[in-house]
Amino acid sequence: MMKKNFSSIMKVCALVLLVMLLCYVPGCKKSSPEEGNGDSAQQSVSEHPSNSEHPSGSEHPSAEPEVTMSAAPGGMVAIDIKLPKPMFVGTPQSTKVANLEKPLGKPRPPFLAPAGVTNIALGKPVASSDEEPIIGDIEMITDGDMEAADGSYVELGPFAQDVTVDLEGMYEIYAVIVWHYHKQARVYYDVVVQVADDADFITNARTLFNNDIDNSAGIGVGEDKHYTETNEGKLIDTKGVKARYVRLYSNGNTGNDLNHYIEVAVYGKPVQ
Repeated sequence: MMKKNFSSIMKVCALVLLVMLLCYVPGCKKSSPEEGNGDSAQQSVSEHPSNSEHPSGSEHPSAEPEVTMSAAPGGMVAIDIKLPKPMFVGTPQSTKVANLEKPLGKPRPPFLAPAGVTNIALGKPVASSDEEPIIGDIEMITDGDMEAADGSYVELGPFAQDVTVDLEGMYEIYAVIVWHYHKQARVYYDVVVQVADDADFITNARTLFNNDIDNSAGIGVGEDKHYTETNEGKLIDTKGVKARYVRLYSNGNTGNDLNHYIEVAVYGKPVQ
């Protein structure tokens, strides 16, 4: 009787083991590689709830600023350029002009210059080839008002005209920005920017920008592109050139034969 009971118990145990084995094998099959990775991903998120706790994750949010800062040469900073509000009014006139640059389609990137660079043209004396402007006063060209509203611009006569800013000292000049008239999408012809050490532009005179592609202004043929006026003005990178006087030319525009200036800003610092 005891042998029979023992034999029955052994059979039951074997059956239980077989059932357990059959249940274990399907359980293993359900744990697929994809589900295993999902479990690992969830575990990774739970273990590292914030980038500050994850060494590699903490680098991603600051990766772009770090690249930008490392790309800037030592001592260079973005200069603070105050821009007027956009003021295109009405239907833009046709600006199909030869050698016209394409619009950037986004805000101009920050301009880098050495620390301490400011608008050294602000409030400085201005002279012009047209001593009696049709509208406005010459002094308005360096008064710090870049808006395109009525009463903020100077209108000079037709044909080639120029304005000259006396910085009243030698400066390292890193950028010249000119706003002609940005209430309409105009293109001004024969835009030339020169610097010199003397008012007659004889000593150390240099041309920094020239889009007079046919020498119609008589200053020389230029290879720079025409551009459409916007509230950002035209920024010319002058790369630290040393000078006292800045002269700008223009020769009418796509709207009419007149010449307009809202503001001329010169960013630099005194020569040490």
